[in-house]
Amino acid sequence: MTETAQTRDWYSGDHATLGDRITAAREAQGLSTSELARRLGVKLKTVEAWENDTSEPRANKLQMVAGLLSVSIRWLLTGEGEGVTEPASMQEMEADAQAMLRDLQKMRQQMTELATRMGKTEKSLRVILQETF
Repeated sequence: MTETAQTRDWYSGDHATLGDRITAAREAQGLSTSELARRLGVKLKTVEAWENDTSEPRANKLQMVAGLLSVSIRWLLTGEGEGVTEPASMQEMEADAQAMLRDLQKMRQQMTELATRMGKTEKSLRVILQETF
């Protein structure tokens, strides 16, 4: 299954609502509900109602939401088209975490080697300074 198909299925009308897609796109942009409301010029309760599917934005606000959240109107309405990617699976997150752990271990090893080199260089410099003065 391609990434496009996975994304379409994850946020499709069968699996997600308009509110779910607004929430996902807002979170992908790192915005709070109050920040989105401020940028749209609406009340916080209005955005919360959209995300909770108790109301829907009018066409002009829907266009603004799509623009601010960098998704297509079509994706907001149907889950098809340009939107946010689906969340990573547990296996992908575990693989990413394992890779980060290996990177940290490698950095620790490099730091230890650098600290040893620094210590030797400092010792050599002290010897030179003692002999000179």
